[in-house]
This record gives sequence, structure tokens and C-alpha cells, in this order.
Amino acid sequence: MEPISKMYCSFCGKSSSEAGKLVASPSGNSFICDECISICKEILKEDELVKFDCKVNLLKPKEIKAKLDEYIIDQEEAKKVLSVAVYNHYKRINYNLENKTTIKNRSVVELEKSNVLLLGPTGCGKTLLASTLAKILEVPFVSADATTLTEAGYVGEDVESILLKLIQAADYDLKRAERGIVYIDEIDKIAKKAQNKALPRDPSGEGVQQALLKILEGTTASVPPQGGRKFPYQENLSIDTSNILFICGGAFVGIDKIIEGRLAQNKLGFLAAEEETTALKEYQSKDKVLPDDLNKFGLIPEFVGRLPIVVKLNELSQTALIKILKEPKNAIIKQYKQMFFMDGVQLEFDERAIEQIAKQAMLLKSGARGLRTILENAMLELMYEIPSNKSVKTLVLDEELLKKVKPIEIYKENSVPLNA
Repeated sequence: MEPISKMYCSFCGKSSSEAGKLVASPSGNSFICDECISICKEILKEDELVKFDCKVNLLKPKEIKAKLDEYIIDQEEAKKVLSVAVYNHYKRINYNLENKTTIKNRSVVELEKSNVLLLGPTGCGKTLLASTLAKILEVPFVSADATTLTEAGYVGEDVESILLKLIQAADYDLKRAERGIVYIDEIDKIAKKAQNKALPRDPSGEGVQQALLKILEGTTASVPPQGGRKFPYQENLSIDTSNILFICGGAFVGIDKIIEGRLAQNKLGFLAAEEETTALKEYQSKDKVLPDDLNKFGLIPEFVGRLPIVVKLNELSQTALIKILKEPKNAIIKQYKQMFFMDGVQLEFDERAIEQIAKQAMLLKSGARGLRTILENAMLELMYEIPSNKSVKTLVLDEELLKKVKPIEIYKENSVPLNA
């Protein structure tokens, strides 16, 4: 052991008189002062916080579905499949994270991710499912439109623009962005066109599918912080997409014919005419959508392989649309009631009016997406007049409103009717 006067901290170089206390190594040849010990503790603490922050608050599949039920009507099978898929995805992230941060476990099996493909008509809830999942798990979320994407080198947005939007949604916190959810809508619109050598290269179809392959599978992408093209001297953001959950959705109009053709070819034995019709037209289960069906539709095999979980959403019935208007936590009718309440008016809906709104949405074939449009058009005059007229106490909206006839109005005492 050296004399006390010659002892120095091996980290900061302070002498024993400057540092106060020095802790010696077992050999007695090196020392560390109490200040450096405190700094080491802080560094280790920060590492633990980073490790903790990277983890996602993991709910069980039943808990996730129960949360989805609060916002989304019907689509029971889709909600169940997505709940399991999301649970497994974030369980995998936490598992891989723990094993990477523990030296003795780095050789264990590393779990790969499974992205999701949603098939269903317009307005059936594809986007709402994805955004609600992100809200439940409190992770960054972004929705992108596949029709705006083009292959690199062509006019339009490249696939990195999706990642930039996700980074922005995470307030430029790259670690949070790397645990986010990306929903790409209209994915069926980038199906490759029929092979024709006379046609030029398809930059918005197969080219986009090829460009999406890497980020779907998992890669470290370089993203310009302000968007646009990459420049040699620009400092880009680096984001790892290995733990980003990609959910792709589309209506896939015409795929039912492909499925019917496959079922007809594979039909064994002799079926009664009625049974045959039922078998050919059955398209109510994800089990009927096979990778080969998607390949024939125009998605390349490599792209389909990156989307192993296929979920089929059904067209919403009139009964479901009525429930959507009234029952979810943020139901449209509840939203309108709140808006009118803020103007001091109690808004009530007649049941026949609600049925009529759902019926109109069915005729428009717009699903749940059309409900708000119908209500906005029907209530425009009321929303224009009410803020300037403090005489109305209650509005009862009945079926006549949808025919542009004035609704039932209940006035406060000594008040003047609207448009009087």
C-alpha cells in the first residue's frame, strides 16, 4: 500500500487531500474517490432509466380487447386477433430488450416481429382499430396513405417520409418512435399492375412494395429531419424499424372473386346448388384469405411474407351503425350533444332519426365514416344559428330533420324562436 500522501483517484486524478475519501482496489494499486463513485452511480441509474423507458406498458390480450370494446363496435374476431398480435409484439420487444441488456442471456433465442394486414371495406374501422391500439398502449402513432408513396427517384413521397412523421409524433424522441405503430392505408392500391412489357416501370405500385420491404422487416433507416430528399452534407436521423409495428390496411376490392375461384377449384365431392353458392360467396373469415390470393391480387410474395397476420373485417350492418352512433366512449352523438351543451342547449335525438342516419350511410356504402358527414350536412343550419340565439333550451332532432324540416324546439320563457 502506498503512503497516503501519494494516493490519487485513478479516475479524476485528485489527491487524497483534495478528494477527501479514497476507496482502494483489492490489490491496493488503484483508487476511486467518493465523488467519482457518485458519478458512477448516476450513470448506472441513467442506464436503468433508459432500459425502463424503452419498455411498453404491456396489457394482457383480454385487457386490450376490453379497451377496444369501449371505442369500437362489432368486429369481434378482428379485435381478438389484433389484441393477441399487439400483446405478442410488445412482449417480444420487452423480452429482446431484457436479454440484450443481460450479458449471460445474449445467446438466447431472439424473437422476430409479425406485422399485420387488415382487409375490409371502407368505413369498417381499420384506421380506428390501429389508432385506438396506439392510444391504449400510449405509444406514438402515425397514419399514412400508400397512394401518395412512390419509389425513390420519382416525384412523390418516399417511404422514409412515413418514419419522419412517426418521429415527429414522438416529439423527435427516437427511442419512443422505435416502439411506435404505423398504419399504412390503401395498401391495396400499390398492387402491381398486370405484366405488360410495353408499359413503363411502375413507381407507385411494385416499386413502392419493394421500397417498403426493408422498413417492414427491420432496418436502420436514415431520415432527413425536415423531410425532402437526402443531401450528402445533411445530418440525418437514424431510426431502427425492427420494433415498429406496421399495420397495413385496404379494401381489396375484387379479391373475393379470386377467393371464389380458388374455392371452386378446390371443391371436393358434389354439393347441392344452395351449398355451392354459400361456399363460393363465403368471405367472412380471415381463414379464406391465403397468401396466394394476395399474390394474385398484385402483392409480391416478399411483401406478403412481411405481413404474416391477416385480419378480415366485415362490412358493418345497419344495427352496428346505430350502435356506433350511440354506444362508444366517444360516440358521434355524444360529441354533438357536448358541442351543443357548450352553447347552453340540450340536444336530444329521436330513435327514428338515428335509424335514418344509419340507413343513409348504408345506401352511401360509406360505413361508419359516412355517419359524421350525414350529421354535419343535416345540422349545418342549426350549428350556424344556435351560437347567436340564446332562446333555445332544448332541441329534439327527429326524422324530419334529415329532410331539411325544422326540428322540434323548446324555448326558454320570454324567448324568440330561431329565424323569427
